[in-house]
Amino acid sequence: MNSTKKFFVTIAGNIGSGKSSLTHLVSQKFGWTPYYESVSDNPYLSDFYADMKRWSFNLQIYFLAHRFRIHQEISQQPASVIQDRSIYEDAEIFARNIFDLGRMSERDFETYTNLFYEMTDFLKPPDLLVYLKADVDTLISQIKIRGREYEQNIERTYLEELNKSYDKWVMNYKIGKCITIETDHLDFVNNKDDFERITGIIAESLI
Repeated sequence: MNSTKKFFVTIAGNIGSGKSSLTHLVSQKFGWTPYYESVSDNPYLSDFYADMKRWSFNLQIYFLAHRFRIHQEISQQPASVIQDRSIYEDAEIFARNIFDLGRMSERDFETYTNLFYEMTDFLKPPDLLVYLKADVDTLISQIKIRGREYEQNIERTYLEELNKSYDKWVMNYKIGKCITIETDHLDFVNNKDDFERITGIIAESLI
């Protein structure tokens, strides 16, 4: 892989799929600058999981503003970058799923999506999107292991619908190169061979 060329890689996937862990490990292996999703400092996340209908619009606007700023920063970054979740997942996966579940009003969803498309018109997409695909049982297990209190009562139905949305979105992803890595039987955090397999796929996809 050309070490002098700048790469912009995004790790996509459902809650608990291992995006943050893979972002960290890949950034260390290749010497890329990591960008992580705003979770611990997010002022709406715990409220959202307690009452999705009340806080869905606030949460999505927060994520949209945060990820737009980060995406602009990445575009100006001279070094290669790996990002934990993209701005594109916000509208196509999370906001749409919340709306379909009846937890965001049509008015709020239309306002949000209009803003999303206006903002993303100004952005250059990633060179590569890596989708970490996992069954709901795997997601629930990993959510329990990492132990974030506000995530422990996430409904199984919510994760199932997100998985369906991700599969549909990835199938129709047209703005750049995209690869899917099924992770149910991989342990890239603790198994070196699994990790090397994934990084090999990423490196080959960037040639």
